[in-house]
Amino acid sequence: MGRRGTGREPSVARQILVLQVLVVLVLVVGALVLAAYDARRDARTTATDRAVAVAEAVADSPTVVAALRDTDPSVALQPYAEKVRRDTGVDFVVVMKLDRTRYTHPDPDRIGQPFVGDLGGAPQGQVFTQEYTGTLGPSMRSVVPVLDDHGDVVALVSVGITVSRIDQQLRRDLALILLAGAAVLAAGLAGVWLVSRRLRRQTHGLGEREITRMYEYYSAVLHAVREGLLLIDDRGRVQLVNDEARRLLALPDDVVGRPLDELDLPPGLVAAALGRTTEADDIYVAGEHVLVVSSAPASWQGRDVGAVVSLRDHTELRSVTGELDVVRSLTESLRSQNHEAANRLHTVVSLIEMGRPEEAVAFATEELEVAQHLTDRMVGAVGDPVVAALLLGKSADAAERGIDLTIEGDLPDLGEAVAGRDLVTVLGNLVDNALDAVTGRPDRRVTVRLGGDLDAVRIGVGDSGPGLTPEQAARAMDRGWTTKTSADDLGGRGVGLALVGQVARRHGGDVAIGTSAHGGAEFTVTLRPARVPASGGPG
Repeated sequence: MGRRGTGREPSVARQILVLQVLVVLVLVVGALVLAAYDARRDARTTATDRAVAVAEAVADSPTVVAALRDTDPSVALQPYAEKVRRDTGVDFVVVMKLDRTRYTHPDPDRIGQPFVGDLGGAPQGQVFTQEYTGTLGPSMRSVVPVLDDHGDVVALVSVGITVSRIDQQLRRDLALILLAGAAVLAAGLAGVWLVSRRLRRQTHGLGEREITRMYEYYSAVLHAVREGLLLIDDRGRVQLVNDEARRLLALPDDVVGRPLDELDLPPGLVAAALGRTTEADDIYVAGEHVLVVSSAPASWQGRDVGAVVSLRDHTELRSVTGELDVVRSLTESLRSQNHEAANRLHTVVSLIEMGRPEEAVAFATEELEVAQHLTDRMVGAVGDPVVAALLLGKSADAAERGIDLTIEGDLPDLGEAVAGRDLVTVLGNLVDNALDAVTGRPDRRVTVRLGGDLDAVRIGVGDSGPGLTPEQAARAMDRGWTTKTSADDLGGRGVGLALVGQVARRHGGDVAIGTSAHGGAEFTVTLRPARVPASGGPG
């Protein structure tokens, strides 16, 4: 899908940007409101504590106690109270009698008048605080007792700070709070913009409904197609996999997110999937399946994002192809024998024309016995007509190529324990490899050994070819041996040896590689059909 255009739903990045901006604004505004409320409460609490401290200091002052003994205490107390008021920054310091008569006041005209406000428990020796609207307006005030030497309350001191003064300080504090809030808001919006930018890049500017549709459609396609599909990111990790790919590769449930090279897959398949070139219709063996694999790099706007790997199950087709190869081989053999039979018929006719019928009969009888003996030997040794036809064809092929093909022993009657196509896979691939290995050499001999019983069937094919080195023998049966492997490398023929190993494993057996009596390689396949249910056919 392309980039978001006009008339389409807003992208996920834009929607999240708007939501995040709203969240940041709500949080910052909420924080400012709470900070302002807290600052206001702290300002009043601080003003009250300050008023109490100043009032207690005045009440404990010896100057005040001494002045109260005079006939006119205001003479000494008024200048003292005003000096304290100016020095401490409070709005009034009032010293009064117990009957509320003022000795001091910022406004001298109010001296001698009764104090306006509550006294609380101050006349009983307690400290009293309140917010009260007096002659100077609303204020936070405190009233504390003045005690004489005997501890008796002889006067009261009230100190107040007007709310207007408190609000002036609060406005200065709020300016700092607003400045801090603006800085936080700017940082938050910058962070939101960066997150939105990255999200837009990651979602390619798509809206949420577009992403939902893409996921639903992609999921439906992945699970509906009959081919196995793997999507791998640029770091070689599996990101998407459908049911068919899980079945063909026997992948675990937690495969998504795991590196491809940790999944015990054929090395060739992993190398092809992780490569940066397009690969088409390569054949690999994975477990019990022969797979046709295609892979291609995936990119978005010129950037490499990984690879797409498709898998097709080729197991049944490979088995049928093997049987078709048997028929084709037998047809070629019959064509060759037809040509040879024509030559022999001409010989018989010529002998008769020469008046030598006895020699013609003897020649024809000898050739018929040889052909019948070979056919009887194959059918008697194998029992399965398809496998017998395979060996007859290989014998004719070997004869044309000047190779001495010998078949020793016989196979037990396996019934349905081992399918004929499995025997064709084993014998066909091993004999073909052996014939190719000795072609062009001075000594051209191939021996097929058959034997065993229902508990363990053994098929051995040895040749007089160059053989395999220990390193080659160790790698010859590797899974994932592709059709592109050269014939010289390990003496391999495409996936033939891998298919032989697959058949052996399916029937509880194995493949041993050694040296034949002729000096070349010898492959011995052991099948144990008694250990495996007869239904364990190919694929």
